Amino acid sequence: MKRMIASVVVGLAAGLAATAASAATLDQIKQRGFIQCGANTGLAGFGVPDDKGNWTGLDVDLCRALAAAVFDDPTKVKFIPLSAKDRFTALQSGEADVLIRNTTWTMSRDTSLGLNFTGVNYYDGQGFMVRKSLGISSALELDGASVCTQQGTTTELNLADYFRANNMKYEVVAFATSDETVKAYDSGRCDAFTTDASGLYAERLKLTNPDDHIVLPEIISKEPLGPSVRHGDDQWFDVVKWVHFAMLNAEELGVTQANVDEMLKSENPEIKRLLGTEGKFGEAIGLTNDWAYRVIKHVGNYGEVFERNVGEGSPLKIKRGLNALWTKGGLQYAPPIR
Repeated sequence: MKRMIASVVVGLAAGLAATAASAATLDQIKQRGFIQCGANTGLAGFGVPDDKGNWTGLDVDLCRALAAAVFDDPTKVKFIPLSAKDRFTALQSGEADVLIRNTTWTMSRDTSLGLNFTGVNYYDGQGFMVRKSLGISSALELDGASVCTQQGTTTELNLADYFRANNMKYEVVAFATSDETVKAYDSGRCDAFTTDASGLYAERLKLTNPDDHIVLPEIISKEPLGPSVRHGDDQWFDVVKWVHFAMLNAEELGVTQANVDEMLKSENPEIKRLLGTEGKFGEAIGLTNDWAYRVIKHVGNYGEVFERNVGEGSPLKIKRGLNALWTKGGLQYAPPIR
């Protein structure tokens, strides 16, 4: 009995030690002086470096928003390019503090990989792109087609489900990286290319003749894309989650990068809590009380980030659609800061 109690105590002590170790992410980040952000290897509009190593994109801006919240400096981020195959290992091992690179939130990923998804920064769905010369207007006309896709993704699984459900035959042509997949499609190795619809618009820009290709109307899956962090650190989980929520609340309240200083004078209780002129909501997550002000001042609200990276004013020209605020017919909705 004593031996059993001793082993239980040892086990509990080990568990507590592991929790304490994993619960120090924010402290480690502050000591290190920058956030290690797992990013895409290069997806236009979402995460891509230029030839000088300057990163831009919707996901990149969320990483920068975290740095703004923690350091009051959006440049204190190290971007780690990760393939679909390597992304989870990098987060699990501690190489990355947070993974923000078009990753679909699924039950198996949420429950078996030792990570937590913090929210959805882009609601997406899988689609197909084909050459206009094929003369088809629907994915239901792809019976017998060869389809290029990337290995190790939900895309591959959804593809199989869709063709089986519609009693159609297909040949999968799979590649390890997105670049290889796009190049294969562009060179004519397959009839169609499938990935998330946002990715189709981004990858089309890389094709030899982008205007020769169309994205078919069917969306065959739910792809809620969002950041993830390691299990066992509720404080860092809260920081990543609430930075995204603050950007959504700012858009809803009309607080922008241009007017945020003027909004510090606002008497609106919601704006006061958002910008830290009332309450101590920043302290509750280990940050200063002006954490959300820093985010909006340096990076902007969610709508501003969407528009400049992937919106209709960008090269991708994606409509807000499901990513509009809930007040405008979309799904983007944030809990209140109170």
